Amino acid sequence: MHIRRVRNEEASVRLFVEELWLPYLRELPGQSVADEGDVDVEEIVEFRTDHFDDPRKRHWVALDDVDDTSGPVHELDATLAGFVSSTLSTPPQKFENPDRLRIGNFYVDPEYRGTGLADDLVARALRHGREDGAEELTLNVDADNDRALAYYEKLGLDVSRFTMRAPLEEVQLDL
Repeated sequence: MHIRRVRNEEASVRLFVEELWLPYLRELPGQSVADEGDVDVEEIVEFRTDHFDDPRKRHWVALDDVDDTSGPVHELDATLAGFVSSTLSTPPQKFENPDRLRIGNFYVDPEYRGTGLADDLVARALRHGREDGAEELTLNVDADNDRALAYYEKLGLDVSRFTMRAPLEEVQLDL
């Protein structure tokens, strides 16, 4: 297994979107992405290509069955097994908060779950944070994602804030 950074090259981003991003979306609670026909792949590729250009952000993919890891991701003969995205956040000094590494999106293909790949991907993101001076790791996780919650607790993360939501029309107020 080899972990490589995905750069903002359209062909590499397209491969990432088709092989990992769409399966990731299908697993998110509340998503209705049944197949590629339900989404505008071109729009996602354009957005992700711009997103990957942000110097504070890093996106890595795990490559399996790869011999030669030189060259852009889309030119490699490999199986994409998972990904992790992270962002370095530097809050204004007046808030006296440490620089943070935020894991945004994180996905391991079902065939690779339980293999240690999740640890490898998180470790790569952590190296990015440490290299750039981050002192704290943050992330969001769906409250119903028991597998992810157990994994993050195993890593030593704990809940620091709850986010609650409801459609505006359903908020109950007696006015």
